[in-house]
Amino acid sequence: MPDILLVDDDDSFRLMVSETLKQLGHTVREASNGADALRLYAEQRADLVLTDIVMPPPEGLETIYTLRLNDPKCRIIAMSGGGRLNATDYLEIARKSGAQRVLHKPFSQEELSLAIKQTMALLL
Repeated sequence: MPDILLVDDDDSFRLMVSETLKQLGHTVREASNGADALRLYAEQRADLVLTDIVMPPPEGLETIYTLRLNDPKCRIIAMSGGGRLNATDYLEIARKSGAQRVLHKPFSQEELSLAIKQTMALLL
């Protein structure tokens, strides 16, 4: 099972997703912002990064861009429930910034599991 770096500034949401990922058999490391995520990824690369888009700077789009710049083979799933724009707009920008898959919050365990399987199956 892939080692996942989960990035979200909403503590309760991050905890819920982390527990779901652990139940699915994944090893999970958590970051509450982009800066911590970039530091953790630099210390030990994850097989997959699951990141929120709307969070304190560096926000998710900048985090995705930096991860892909430093590791072009980084597998990323972006997630968003919206913000100033609607979630679809943020997620489309995330896809163009380097995320291989996107998830609209809230999402089901099945949607999460499928996105992980599809992202891990990609040849990068």
